[in-house]
Amino acid sequence: MNIQVAVLCDAATDDNGKLNLLGAFDTIYTQHLPAIHPQCSIALRVTFFNGDEGKHNLQLNFVDADGHSIAKFPHIPVEVALPEDMHFGTRNFIVNLQQLKFDNPGLYSIDISLDDQPQASIPLLVRHNPPAQPA
Repeated sequence: MNIQVAVLCDAATDDNGKLNLLGAFDTIYTQHLPAIHPQCSIALRVTFFNGDEGKHNLQLNFVDADGHSIAKFPHIPVEVALPEDMHFGTRNFIVNLQQLKFDNPGLYSIDISLDDQPQASIPLLVRHNPPAQPA
C-alpha cells in the first residue's frame, strides 16, 4: 500500500477515480477560542498492490497535541481485489467534516492507519490571533 495523497482541504470530490481537491491547508487562524471550523474534508488517494489483496480496515483519528481524540470516525472497510492483468489499483477516500471544535491553539493531527498499522499523519496547526485591543 502507498498513500499518494493525504491532505486536509476545504472540499474534495471523486470524479470516476480522479481526486479533485479545493483549498488544501495546514493552519487555521482564529481570533476566538474555542474555534469552530465550519467544514472541511480529509482526502486520501491510496494505491494498493497485489500483496494487499483482501479485507482491511482504514482508520482515521483526529488528535490534539497530547494525543487525545477530538473527533471519532468509524472504521472504513476496504476490500482489495485486483484483476489478474493489473499490478495495482488506486482508490480515493473522502471524509467530510462539519463544525470541528478546537478548544485550544496548538498542533493537531489526523493519524491514518490500515489494520491498526500507522501509515501517515496530516498535521494541522491552530493559531490563536486575538483581536487587537483598542488603544
